[in-house]
Amino acid sequence: MYSCLIFVIISCEQPQQKPNVLFISIDDLRTELGAYGNTVIQTPNIDKLVSNGVAFTNHFVQVPTCGASRHSLLTGMRPQTRAHLGNNVIAKEIATQPEKEGPESFIHQLKRKGYHTVGIGKISHSADGLVYGYEEQPSNQRELPHSWDELVFDSGKWKTGWNSFFAYANGENRQSMKRQVKPYEAGEVDDDGYPDGLTTKLAISKLKELKDNPKPFFLGVGFFKPHLPFNAPKKYWDLYDPETIPISPNPTIPANVNLHSLHNSGEFNGYALGEEKAKLNEPISNAYARKVTHAYYAAVSYIDAQVGLLMNEVKALGLDENTIIVIWGDHGWHLGDQQVWGKHTIFENALNSALVFKVPGKKNQGFLQKSIVETVDIYPTLLELCGVETPQQLDGESFVNLIDTRNTSKNNVAYSYFKNGITLRTNRYRLTKYYRKQDPTIELYDHLNDPLETKNIASHFPELVNELTPLLEKGNTGLYE
Repeated sequence: MYSCLIFVIISCEQPQQKPNVLFISIDDLRTELGAYGNTVIQTPNIDKLVSNGVAFTNHFVQVPTCGASRHSLLTGMRPQTRAHLGNNVIAKEIATQPEKEGPESFIHQLKRKGYHTVGIGKISHSADGLVYGYEEQPSNQRELPHSWDELVFDSGKWKTGWNSFFAYANGENRQSMKRQVKPYEAGEVDDDGYPDGLTTKLAISKLKELKDNPKPFFLGVGFFKPHLPFNAPKKYWDLYDPETIPISPNPTIPANVNLHSLHNSGEFNGYALGEEKAKLNEPISNAYARKVTHAYYAAVSYIDAQVGLLMNEVKALGLDENTIIVIWGDHGWHLGDQQVWGKHTIFENALNSALVFKVPGKKNQGFLQKSIVETVDIYPTLLELCGVETPQQLDGESFVNLIDTRNTSKNNVAYSYFKNGITLRTNRYRLTKYYRKQDPTIELYDHLNDPLETKNIASHFPELVNELTPLLEKGNTGLYE
């Protein structure tokens, strides 16, 4: 009689840990980076991140102003009412609400599904995530009351978040100086001499803490620059030869448009000691345009250095193999384009902003993805990457399939809203419709032949306008009647 011994080996694999997320929001960051093809600007750290990830060249925000753009990011929804076009929409519509069945933001959903969430700096609209006015003392009310396990900020010598947001190196700010300041500064300070350097130090200390947290984490880091004032340590100004700084290749008002489609650069002109004022009836000089652009570049290089410090810490802590890294610009900015200095238009320069994803394990990284994506798409994309279900119907659609493939999206359109108008961006065209009395109310730009949007050709191609109009009207979410 034979006996048979049977060994059964049971594999008790641990469930795969969900990825961490480091989400970096950079204010007013247009696609002005080396990785996007700018050969003058110095952004080696973000460029290196792109070399290991994917940069979206045709990412468009829903609204070209900070608070409203961030509302669309956080909710995955396009504007539904005029209130959704304002900077205070988060404070008005989210901050005062009790916790509901549906999450207030994608961060809230991650928190509900086991993530430890930490916010530092400007992720919603307020500089420190709290509800209060520019010249008021901070309140205890959070803009996102249910999203954060921790909401922290170091305002340093500037004492409040909003003072920090408009900070000058001497400890003063735009408000304290009654706007008697220039729109730029080359501070004789190190990185910590401006608030974004303090944000980096705080974020690094949090990363060290989060490494030992058994939960996956979402860490949101919101940098202020290159938002006005374009202030940065002098060493970042010194990266550039002022004579090599380019000025806008499309510095004049487009042909066949009404001036109501543009604006007189009020935010920029609000810095009272600026050497020149920008106006639609009189452009600033090339010399001053070059100086302001130099300031913007210096501010971008300063933030690029902060991103590099964060990336180095992620790697040093061994977090790089399981951490999704996202860089998002909340909208673009006209650097003299169409004779405008600022955002607040629905032209390409105000709507197209930087978007970079680095996802561990994804193939075909280090490329520029030309498919059109929208800010509202980030919500479902991040949840899918984190293995978390989307809790409700969103306007945004996940673009996970575009991160590790050079294929293009089937739904290649983007909608944006401002100035009583809706604009539709397709692969080739931008069609804009304004709900106003001033003509022309329809603008059409051919990005194949006119990528700088220098001439409205709507009156020359009425059949094309008629063909695209039903697609544009699909983006009218009830905002305009």
